[in-house]
Amino acid sequence: MRTRTLALAVSGAALLAAVALPATASSAATGTGAFREGTVAAADLLAKVTGCPQISNGLYRTDSEAPATIPVCGKDGVVYWTADMDIDCDGQVTSACNTGTDPWFQAATAFHQSDGRALDAERLPYVVVPTSSAIWNYASAGIKGGGVVAVIHNNQVQYAVVGDTGPSQIIGEASYATARALGIDPDPSTGGTAAGVTYIFFPNTTVLPIENHEAAVTLGETLAKQFVAGFRQRGPAPEGTVRVR
Repeated sequence: MRTRTLALAVSGAALLAAVALPATASSAATGTGAFREGTVAAADLLAKVTGCPQISNGLYRTDSEAPATIPVCGKDGVVYWTADMDIDCDGQVTSACNTGTDPWFQAATAFHQSDGRALDAERLPYVVVPTSSAIWNYASAGIKGGGVVAVIHNNQVQYAVVGDTGPSQIIGEASYATARALGIDPDPSTGGTAAGVTYIFFPNTTVLPIENHEAAVTLGETLAKQFVAGFRQRGPAPEGTVRVR
């Protein structure tokens, strides 16, 4: 819950198939420490989110000093925006995320692990959504804690979950782990990137437990393939849940 100042529709049968599928992600480290997850190319996903049918009532800032220029877009059953990436290091205290490394550190996240603890920003790829306001209410778009997100930067795709909420007028933030996996400097004080990050949300999906990244990849890869193939929304999307016991 940072305060610093700086609906893909799938049928019930398809969702059951998504849950039953084994994880298909292949994460290969590059020389920069970035990872590629899954088989859906970044270019294919980006080609599906050209233009912006705006669903927000207004525009967001990337930082408190920046002008409001970022709309929330929605089409073909997904919600998306392209912005910067600030680093969220909130949640569990780790060697990378603590009051010594992050001047804005908070030992809490809006959503929690299955054991009730805050999320681990150093290890779990998650995305921050703006707190609901007159600009936009993320819950009304079917986005919820644990929802699946495809994060794209520099031709890399990283699957993540919705894990925290941020300022009501600022957009573009993700966990330390998300940034590191995409080859973005994850330092919570000086890291991040100023532009070029696209966040694609698959509404009405929930990964349980939220902290299981492999489950997020499994469902994210399945939904991304359907989205690229042109699967269109027909009515409200049912709940899509991956449960890993």
